[in-house]
Amino acid sequence: MDVTFSYFWQQVLSSPALMITSLLTLGVIFVNGWTDAPNAIATCITTRCMRPRPAIMMSAAFNFLGVFIMTHINASVASTISNMVDFGNDTHTALLALSAALFSIVVYSTAASHFGIPTSESHSLIAGLTGAAIAAGEGLGSINGHEWIKVIYGLVLSLALGFVMGFLVCRLVVAICRRMDRRRTNRVFRLAQIAGAAAMSFMHGAQDGQKFIGVLFLGIAFANGESSVHGVLIPVWLMVLCSIVMGVGTSVGGEKIIRSVGMDMVKLEKYQGFSADAAASLCLLFSSVFGIPVSTTHTKTSAIMGVGASRRLSAINFGVVRDMMLTWVFTFPGCGIISFLMAKLFLAIF
Repeated sequence: MDVTFSYFWQQVLSSPALMITSLLTLGVIFVNGWTDAPNAIATCITTRCMRPRPAIMMSAAFNFLGVFIMTHINASVASTISNMVDFGNDTHTALLALSAALFSIVVYSTAASHFGIPTSESHSLIAGLTGAAIAAGEGLGSINGHEWIKVIYGLVLSLALGFVMGFLVCRLVVAICRRMDRRRTNRVFRLAQIAGAAAMSFMHGAQDGQKFIGVLFLGIAFANGESSVHGVLIPVWLMVLCSIVMGVGTSVGGEKIIRSVGMDMVKLEKYQGFSADAAASLCLLFSSVFGIPVSTTHTKTSAIMGVGASRRLSAINFGVVRDMMLTWVFTFPGCGIISFLMAKLFLAIF
């Protein structure tokens, strides 16, 4: 399969379906960097370790590195997304269904925003791919159960493991520093939290960037007449392209999200912000190594809740927990059904 950039560009110019798939994928990556990546630096800013603009630029750089370096070293998350469903052997039909899946994510996200329903782009992507594959392939037989079960693991990891790790890391930090001078530890944790925010940004790029690399790579395979990407290495130019788009998206900002995640949920001190970043980064690293797609937003927010619980349960805003549960309840069936219908419509028209 030819995966050079020059051949890809020729295909984009000659295939409207691949052009739509590519533009939608890159658009979603940009929006993800804009709206989701700021979660990585929320605690660092709200504990006054960094000012918003320098923190956002740092996050943009480390999101770029996370997408590029982690995909180059271990592309298991991208592989999971690419192999999660089977669109069938007709690559023209598969490419149309993939375009429908991405279009449905935009439709669902817009509708959910209008009605105030919480969303996760990671979950929307998974649901959209699944609905479109069912429409284009062999019904429920189009779902690769071995890979899809990792999504279930991801739901548990993003909430349960994030919460437990946040709780344990914070308790460990308190135990280690209990005899130290508070002013001195604040200076140490200020620097440590900046490092933690950089690590969190890196792992956000590694997780979310890989998900959409997997989708775009699948589109390239369909345009090449290949029904899967099994055994084919992701080209470096694709890693660089997606890295740049996510980095640019992150640089746009997202200060409203920073206030929501860092301030509205739990009031944090510097050592607590560091604990949340460290816990979430470890969870995302574990998930990335084993190819488990998780929601970086849910992982970070659950880690913050774990940190808050280590002090007292009343420090947590349980409305955030409700929103995460509603995301699961609405996103998978909602986006999946829209994607199924969109795929049927695309296949009927084109």
